[in-house]
Amino acid sequence: MKFAMKLFLLGASATTASAFLGPTTSSPLSSPTPQLHASLRDIVSGVGTGTSSTSAKPATMMSAKARGEGYGPPLGDISEAVGNTPMVKISNKLCPEGRTIYAKCEYFNPLSSVKDRLALAIIEAAEKDGSLKPGQTVIEATSGNTGIAVAMMCAQRGYPCVITMAEPFSVERRKLMRMLGAKVIVTPKAGKGTGMVEKAKELSEKHGWFLCHQFETEANWKFHYDTTGPEICNDLKSIGSDLDYFVSGYGTGGTFHGTGKYIKENSPDTKIILAEPGAANLIGSGIKTDRNDDGSPAGSHPAFAAHPIQGWTPDFIPLVLEQGLGLQDEMVEIPDGAGVETSQALARNEGILTGISGGATMWAAIETAKKAPEGSVIVAMLPDTGERYLSTPLFASIDADMNEEELEIARSTPNFILEPSA
Repeated sequence: MKFAMKLFLLGASATTASAFLGPTTSSPLSSPTPQLHASLRDIVSGVGTGTSSTSAKPATMMSAKARGEGYGPPLGDISEAVGNTPMVKISNKLCPEGRTIYAKCEYFNPLSSVKDRLALAIIEAAEKDGSLKPGQTVIEATSGNTGIAVAMMCAQRGYPCVITMAEPFSVERRKLMRMLGAKVIVTPKAGKGTGMVEKAKELSEKHGWFLCHQFETEANWKFHYDTTGPEICNDLKSIGSDLDYFVSGYGTGGTFHGTGKYIKENSPDTKIILAEPGAANLIGSGIKTDRNDDGSPAGSHPAFAAHPIQGWTPDFIPLVLEQGLGLQDEMVEIPDGAGVETSQALARNEGILTGISGGATMWAAIETAKKAPEGSVIVAMLPDTGERYLSTPLFASIDADMNEEELEIARSTPNFILEPSA
């Protein structure tokens, strides 16, 4: 069967400067297995995992290798584990009959998000062009996942790291960055994403630090063009599968821009659908972001409002995203609550633990599948792990203490019963 890509569905970065948590209602709907990464050499050449399958695999098989066969030659450092993440088929408990949805699970990256690709791309590009000097402090503004990934790269390569992060984002992200040795500067909620970006610029200029510019740098989208796009194409091509639907949300816009560009160039008939929160309809508004000379936002976008999808849609249109606009054929709005509910549904029906942005992407994939012709194939990017959201509405309905049903089970035998305190 000739490999054709018509429309591809993928979630955006789960880690950029916005998604300030607005009110949302989370309804309860009820971990990753080890990943076989290829070396960085294979990643850069765009070799995918080649592991997707539309039929059930024997229980003894993991990825393309039998369990026990081994990972392969030991990696030189943690950065070589970035990329070549697997795609996993979604069952008909969530996917409509006669259609196929694959989830590209970016939480198989070493620090559990798609932003590991971005951090590797920025640091290596800066080392290559000389803009990052040995021992120089690296600084970036982030909602969390980029900061965690940058802190990982800085720890591995010996750079001091400073992160600016707006107050509303989940506290577990701050702790992870500090665990990796980064200094985290928390900015006031009122400043939104533009506030933490401006703070990073101020600190960079005052102290002579290297600023990553994740929202502006070409290294962002180019790495997805070189890796994420080819991985998806190669894995589907390895099983003779077409790809019919593509939808992306956006954080920086790097995944949408780079992957979308690769898909368009390799399959001009591909339709790309760009998703954003209904509460923050920036692209749909038709209003552009005012910019400084370096491409950074000059202020908050007038169409922005607080929304529950951490990592999606900052309060400005990133330059990386703006430069990719025109790749999309259609816009779609994600309703409040859809990301949380679908993420919970993935956990309880598929055993897939992803964040709110991954849930929002999968919601769009499922809605697309409902309207798609029979036989359609859809790919949805899951940007990160649900463990990044323990203090957010994603886990608001999840109790730490035993509920009545669990207590009843505990009391069904006579010993070792932990009764609730009065």
